[in-house]
Amino acid sequence: MSLIKLSLYLFFGILIFSSANSDLLIVTDGDTIRIGDERIRFSGIDAPEIKQTCIYQEIEFKCGEFSKNLLIEKISNQEVSCIRENTDQYGRTLAECFVGKESLSSYLVREGYAFAYRKYSDKFIPDEEYAQSKGNGMWSMDFMFPWDFRKSQ
Repeated sequence: MSLIKLSLYLFFGILIFSSANSDLLIVTDGDTIRIGDERIRFSGIDAPEIKQTCIYQEIEFKCGEFSKNLLIEKISNQEVSCIRENTDQYGRTLAECFVGKESLSSYLVREGYAFAYRKYSDKFIPDEEYAQSKGNGMWSMDFMFPWDFRKSQ
């Protein structure tokens, strides 16, 4: 990692990567990235909000930040490609993104740091059922689903 990228990460809490088309990639949270000027929201999943916390063994845990950092770690120094599907009400591109052949959405849901967003898709329900059965990630904690957390704010 270059000194400039490391400095940006330490200062802004973001990490920049190369995408498949050589534009800069910025991870904004657990289900949103920016490639160049394009904001991309992972379709069919919902990750905890950055300010969202969970309780793990009676200790408050920043699960929203952890979800973001898990995504950063997963795509570090790798090319990301996205299959664009639509645009949401906020002007973000809805897409499924991949590192190699692995879906980042599926990965986050299976690790337990994102959820199948049943309101919009049933594609990631098997991944969520897997994570829940194994007690992965947030399934081992007391948490609020991201959509409920947003309503409570």
